[in-house]
Amino acid sequence: MSRFRTLVISLIISFGGVSSPSWGQTADLILTSGKIITVDEAFSIHTAIAIKDGRILAVGSEQDMQQYRGTSTKMINLQGKTIMPGLMDSHSHAASASVIEFAHPIPTMETIQDVLDYVRSRVKVVKDGEWIWVSQVFLTRLREQRYPTRQELDEVAPRNPVVFRTGPDASVNTLALKLSGIDKNWKVDDGGPGYAEKNPDTGELTGILRSCTRYLKYRSSEKKPTQSEHIEHLKEVLADYNRVGITTLAERSARASVTTLYQGLHDRGDLTVRAYISRRLDTLQPVEKIKDVIGGIASSPLFKGDSMLRVAAVKTALDGGMLTGSAYMRKPWGVSKLYGITDPDYRGLRFIPQDKLVQIVAACMENGVQFTSHCVGDGAVHAFIDACDSLRDRFDIRAKRPVICHSNFMSKEAVQRMAELGIAADIQPAWLHLDARTLNNQFGYERLTWFQPLRALFAAGVIAGGGSDHMQKIGSRRSINFYDPWLAMWVAMTRRARWLDDPLHPEQAISRVQAIRFYTINNAYLLRAEKEVGSLQPGKLADFIVLTDDPLTCSIDRIKDIQVHQTYLGGKLVYQR
Repeated sequence: MSRFRTLVISLIISFGGVSSPSWGQTADLILTSGKIITVDEAFSIHTAIAIKDGRILAVGSEQDMQQYRGTSTKMINLQGKTIMPGLMDSHSHAASASVIEFAHPIPTMETIQDVLDYVRSRVKVVKDGEWIWVSQVFLTRLREQRYPTRQELDEVAPRNPVVFRTGPDASVNTLALKLSGIDKNWKVDDGGPGYAEKNPDTGELTGILRSCTRYLKYRSSEKKPTQSEHIEHLKEVLADYNRVGITTLAERSARASVTTLYQGLHDRGDLTVRAYISRRLDTLQPVEKIKDVIGGIASSPLFKGDSMLRVAAVKTALDGGMLTGSAYMRKPWGVSKLYGITDPDYRGLRFIPQDKLVQIVAACMENGVQFTSHCVGDGAVHAFIDACDSLRDRFDIRAKRPVICHSNFMSKEAVQRMAELGIAADIQPAWLHLDARTLNNQFGYERLTWFQPLRALFAAGVIAGGGSDHMQKIGSRRSINFYDPWLAMWVAMTRRARWLDDPLHPEQAISRVQAIRFYTINNAYLLRAEKEVGSLQPGKLADFIVLTDDPLTCSIDRIKDIQVHQTYLGGKLVYQR
């Protein structure tokens, strides 16, 4: 591409234009007679689009496109169908999710009895002494809304160590504690967070481990995929992402081995989703070692990468989770039978001291590595903001684009300060839809006023992007969590939650246009990719989807069931319904 042509494209994108470029090229593909939702700054809508060499050549009317039609141009009549930019998932763990059922299928578990039945079924096929691991079956999604007890796990698996793990926390049986050397006198000794819960009356261990599952001497006996098998399973889940319209994802908290999997697909030409990877950062290490890791990321060829694969960010964890009772809050959680909380002053768990957090954020900004962090509780959100604020004299915070992942519990002050500093948010509506009943029971409706406050974020000018936090299984709605962006958009627009009769603070619902931006251009901004993807504008990559319904005009309840007719990546068809 000549320097002049590059300049022209840049100017068109910069000014949000969708008029036809003037250099008179022949398009490879022209789609006409449709509704083209560009998601440019003006949210322009047109009827036709032309593609050349994997990029958008022009957007406009059928008449506008005639100058780009040649003898080799493929013409498609959309017959009124709607086109949108490819959707983007700002928070995924697709690589690990793709092989969670490699050894055996895992049923859906909605009750304690379901959990115990599953453990009992594993006892029948594993040897005595082998570990049984139940992962990410959240107690907030069990009808009983509690952990299975140590005694219940002992009863169904007396000769096998059992772990019921939910994020950083777990409920384990007696044998798991014994084999791991955890008794009532045991304490965390590695400088990190966590503790083993005790019965306040007897002093005996309850079996619940708070943010210290790293001490479990777990040894898996299950069959593991080879690297080539793992690559094939990742390819399968990414194909299913294409099916629901996803063309770009952020793979969060990835180890180096995950990058290798994506690189393997990329080298074969089989990567059908653009992957922006955030490397997992172990913050228990000394600061100097952490700085070395950050410097290594910045010096890697994948730091700049290409349009398909890039590793230019890190992800840390600043607190625990709201589903396990360990999110770091500004006010106490409150005594809770549900979460097993007996201390009235308990505020959750924080993993990184503030002085260390500031040093890590500064090291990322010095190296140009994007800093992102898991922050669920409002205490963690404010700590993240405070760290960035303390560095505002050294760095242009907005230009560095730090991202708060999850950002569930917030405050009016947090929203205002994020807008002022230029901190972005990566939010998953699945948490609202699946867990609001439990949170409402625990905290009460009033305290949830600033739970995922999407409308306030948009109004303040905070860039918030939508994701799934997909953790397990293949299948857009059977997965944990669901990665169907249409269901997520519907949740963001209605604030409807499973097992709750009324919407959760409907004043924080967003509009259709905002929901579309939430899963397109806003996510592109979060990934520092808005010049290449996220909207349908001349010069950008031709990532787009053809829909069976129009999300701007169909009934709001229809949105959650919209089907994708076709998905294009770089002008290439990667999914056909």
